[in-house]
Amino acid sequence: MSSDDRSDRNDVSPATRLTHAGRRAEWTGRVVNTPVWRASTHLYESEAQRKAATGSDRDGEFFYGRRGAPTQWSLAEALTEMEPGAHGTVLYPSGVAAIAGALLAVLKPGDTVLMSDNAYDPSRSMATGLLKRLGMTHAFFDPLDIAAFERLVAEHRPRAVWLESPGSLSMEVCDIPALTAIARNAGAVSLMDNTWASPLGFAALEKGCDIVMMSLSKHVGGHSDLMMGSCSAGERWYRALRRTSHQLGQVVSPDDAALAARGLRTMGVRLERSTTSALEIADWLAAQPQVTRVMCPMRRSDPSHALWARDFTGGCGLFSFVLASDDPEASGKVVDALERFGIGYSWGGYESLALPIAPHAHREAMPSPTARKGGHACAIRLSIGLEDPEDLIADLARGLATLDTK
Repeated sequence: MSSDDRSDRNDVSPATRLTHAGRRAEWTGRVVNTPVWRASTHLYESEAQRKAATGSDRDGEFFYGRRGAPTQWSLAEALTEMEPGAHGTVLYPSGVAAIAGALLAVLKPGDTVLMSDNAYDPSRSMATGLLKRLGMTHAFFDPLDIAAFERLVAEHRPRAVWLESPGSLSMEVCDIPALTAIARNAGAVSLMDNTWASPLGFAALEKGCDIVMMSLSKHVGGHSDLMMGSCSAGERWYRALRRTSHQLGQVVSPDDAALAARGLRTMGVRLERSTTSALEIADWLAAQPQVTRVMCPMRRSDPSHALWARDFTGGCGLFSFVLASDDPEASGKVVDALERFGIGYSWGGYESLALPIAPHAHREAMPSPTARKGGHACAIRLSIGLEDPEDLIADLARGLATLDTK
């Protein structure tokens, strides 16, 4: 869904846009929230009207349920207004569907995609699985080694480059403007998973990306009760995304779109709270004898902090830490002892989660962020929610106390 006629979106702050974006009077009527339009069939007053609608293929017009209705259009337009440089946004039934939709909109058989070696595992699997079966090739690269990336681009002449910053588990921040400039000079399309920061914390299109993807199941939904993804882009790539999405029959339910729109309105205050709590908890963890490393670019001592401070305007509650233990089961023992953290995939909801992770398990181009000489390193990823940080710290202290640090 594009928002060509919403040219005033940059005249107010992000907080104000979060409140008002996508709330067109013709969609909401005299109520605050866009109503839930449940419909597969859209009716026409005449055959002439049906023919006109069929031929126009315009955003925001009734046609058939697969192209959405005001509930979906409102959410897509709001997301477009939140993304500086975006012409339009396409919605998908999950984040992974958005990854697939974006890559399939750009690539054709015989093309090569270069994928950041610290990317979300389903993104990696997309390259090694679906895309490979469709005749596309791939190579993984270390996003922190700019010179090596430039050589790889010259060698492979890729059609696309997939980026993620910070890395999904190990939280490295890469130089997105530098990487996208190299890709652009070689004629490659830059795509980025910006779920961690969202457009409130990182303006991916303005920093050089051509397509920006988010899992709306995370911060936008915010309540762990929906599955959805999105891709936003300038006009050229938005048209390609929209066309590919229609060809694949991708559609999101109006009920889920309404939940996502509701979550979007409070995303700013939730991110602010979870970020503040995450920093307090990360600093506490860094001082504990059972912890050997905290991976959180928002901390001043983190190796990625300088880049984060240069390019980002916000963060979130997701970070990881490494245990000072040679016991391969240590992370599981700590997580099992926690009472305030749930054990589960996903993140970005109002509740805190803890998950044992192995950031080194599938790496091909990057060194392991958890390597420890003489032993096995265990790591845990935390998603900090809206609980009192002091209660979460007390819970983590209980969990860490299960380890023998002698």
